[in-house]
Amino acid sequence: MAPITRRTMTAAAAGAVAGMATLTQASASASTSEATAARGRGHGHGHGGSESTTLRGMWIASVANIDWPSAPGLTQREAESELTSLLDTAVSLNLTTVFLQVRPTADAFWPSPLEPWSEWLTGVPGQDPGWDPLGFAVAAAHERGLELHGWFNPYRIAMHTDPSKLAEGHPAREHPEWVVPYGGKLYYNPGIPDVRAFVQDAMIDAVERYELDGVHWDDYFYPYPVAGETFDDADTFAEYGGDFTDLGDWRRNNINLLVQEMRDRVRAARPGIPFGVSPFAVWRNQSTDPEGSATQGGVETYDDLYADVRTWVRESWLDYVIPQVYWNIGFEVADYAVLVPWWAEVCGGTGVDLYIGEALYKAGDPAQPAEWQDPAELSRHLTLCQDHPEVTGNVFYSATYVVEDPIGAMARVHEDHYQDKHHGHHGAAAR
Repeated sequence: MAPITRRTMTAAAAGAVAGMATLTQASASASTSEATAARGRGHGHGHGGSESTTLRGMWIASVANIDWPSAPGLTQREAESELTSLLDTAVSLNLTTVFLQVRPTADAFWPSPLEPWSEWLTGVPGQDPGWDPLGFAVAAAHERGLELHGWFNPYRIAMHTDPSKLAEGHPAREHPEWVVPYGGKLYYNPGIPDVRAFVQDAMIDAVERYELDGVHWDDYFYPYPVAGETFDDADTFAEYGGDFTDLGDWRRNNINLLVQEMRDRVRAARPGIPFGVSPFAVWRNQSTDPEGSATQGGVETYDDLYADVRTWVRESWLDYVIPQVYWNIGFEVADYAVLVPWWAEVCGGTGVDLYIGEALYKAGDPAQPAEWQDPAELSRHLTLCQDHPEVTGNVFYSATYVVEDPIGAMARVHEDHYQDKHHGHHGAAAR
């Protein structure tokens, strides 16, 4: 796996979980989705678990060229060939949905009027690749009967801290007061109202232009904690904190506003498509909050990322949630068999669809526990999910591992669970 990805950040977080400590600076530095009616696809959003059928998905990450394109500077033909190969693999496994990362670092995989072309396409920030990758991806997915959800990262600007490396005219260069360097990266400051509005504008542009089947965010809101560093937003808190006396409560409110506003804008721009998030799976530990999970996570989404995902679900600010339950059954401090029922209880009766994020990248990794050396581990995950009707799908990280499948774990999932190609989720007409 490429060294820089939200998923290795989650893996780093899992390492911190194992140590029952917050992420160290070292682990944090490792961090680095036919026509609509004919596809017979759909989202089940708003229906609740009893009416939704299975979503079978994979993430396609573009940051640091993790999955696609495999390297910067590919020709259009090479890049298109790579993507169609990934999509064809998804079809062969009877998957229904791909989650394609199209705004990885405050940039764009489409001709955005607001942000520069992504450096992950050409190797040069802002350089026009000469074609429309997102437009191609949507068409290619739909031709194959797949849904494509646009995956956006709201606040990450760069995987470095040098604004001069950004494309000329980049909004972060035009508005340096919007930017916070932290943990070797650059981020937009979520506490500035103009920033919150701008990042929504940037994402909504793609929603308005393309027939996306969903809008998807990953687990990055405020950044994962880095030992010995402070996210410097004290002046912003002083200016925009209003009646808040607690920094954490104010930060959570900033993210709550982002989620609520984006939900409303997605529904206005393209009625009927769902909006969802894939959070780090530990909302809070029971030792922190009796409503939390019986886990001992070193990172807690509520306290460390300021993302109160439980409230988002309970208030139906989301249409679906995909917690990244990236640990094996029986993992003592964050057990898959503990977290899935916890999320099922949170989502039950809310109308928010629950899909479980699966760590396919761990299968066969010699650095992982013995359970991950067993090709049947992931299949057992899906079997466990069948005991919880609130769970209506699973999503695998990531596309490269779906294709390479080093120990046959994905093949085993297909053999045990995905043989019936007609067992897809509801079509657009059902929404």
